[in-house]
Amino acid sequence: MNAVSKVKDEVTEVEADKLTPPVTVAPQPQVAPVQPVRKRKVGRTFLMIALPLALVIGGGYVWVTGGRYQETENANLRQAKVSIASQEAGRVISVNVADNQLVKKGDVLFVVDPEPYRIALAQADASLAAARLNVEQLRAAYSQALAQERVTSNDVTYYQSQYDRASALVKRGINSESTLDEAKRDLTKAQDQHAAAQQAVASALAALGGNPDIETDKHPTVMAALATRDNAAYALDQTTVRAPADGMIAQASSFKIGQFVGVGSPLFSLVETDDIWVDANFKETQLTNMKPGQKADITLDTYPNHPFTATVDAIGAGTGAEFSLLPAQNATGNWVKVTQRIPVRLKVDTSGLDVALRTGMSASVSVDTGVSRGLPGLLSSAVASDSQSK
Repeated sequence: MNAVSKVKDEVTEVEADKLTPPVTVAPQPQVAPVQPVRKRKVGRTFLMIALPLALVIGGGYVWVTGGRYQETENANLRQAKVSIASQEAGRVISVNVADNQLVKKGDVLFVVDPEPYRIALAQADASLAAARLNVEQLRAAYSQALAQERVTSNDVTYYQSQYDRASALVKRGINSESTLDEAKRDLTKAQDQHAAAQQAVASALAALGGNPDIETDKHPTVMAALATRDNAAYALDQTTVRAPADGMIAQASSFKIGQFVGVGSPLFSLVETDDIWVDANFKETQLTNMKPGQKADITLDTYPNHPFTATVDAIGAGTGAEFSLLPAQNATGNWVKVTQRIPVRLKVDTSGLDVALRTGMSASVSVDTGVSRGLPGLLSSAVASDSQSK
């Protein structure tokens, strides 16, 4: 019973709460705080003046101290490319190269069949020996011509005395005129033979190059034979083609044994790894203070965290448009001024190189010209802009 009475009392209290109207509390008026109007205006004015002033000072400092380093991303790494060809025609009997193979200077790349050139060298050696033998024969002929000339000279002396004796006897009336004529004929014949012998001596001397004591290998015919022999030996040596420099082989995938090669026909390429430079195309406005010998920093896209040092080697002779296949003609009324670019070659320092470089890699270049704009340049620019505004 007590529990039932307790529940009834609780229900009665809840109904009484529902019948009692809620009491509303009137909102209290809020008092606005007093704002420091003058202090806010002063801070705002300070910000309006200080921020532009800071921007002007910062921009001026950057402009004054700038201009020393000229940069461009229009640059590529270059390596010398050599076309490998054979100086002698023939069939390839040995190949020691493949694509992307590293070679050293003097390494054998391929060999052309040397047998025809070895035979040619043997023939040249035989011709050289024959030329030397011929010189010895010419020297013997000269000695023989001298001996014959002495004989004919003695004959002339003898027949001259015979003629003089016959002439004296004819004057005395001892000999007949026929005897004198016979003596005269013999003298004339001896004189002719002596003249022929002298011509033979001159001819033999001319065959010896005008010098009877000439060295055998200094004789013109021997020298010609020696040149032919050296040429044959050189041709035989050129059948073995060697690398002209350190580098990497390229475009050699189709070069095989048994291929017939002609003289001077490009077979594959050798990219030299020791000759490295960068071609950077700077705007013409960036070359004002750029000179050969200035230092530069180079960053390759392949190795962004590996900077290289370089030196300005040369500045191009003209803009890229001047050397294009169809140079632009600006003599019309449609001319528009475009900033031109001039190629600059930079020699890369390869000392201590520990990364693989490949020709054609993209690069970023920063050249230290050593000359910044300075305060005079800023003042002159300000004066120029003021005069233009007026």
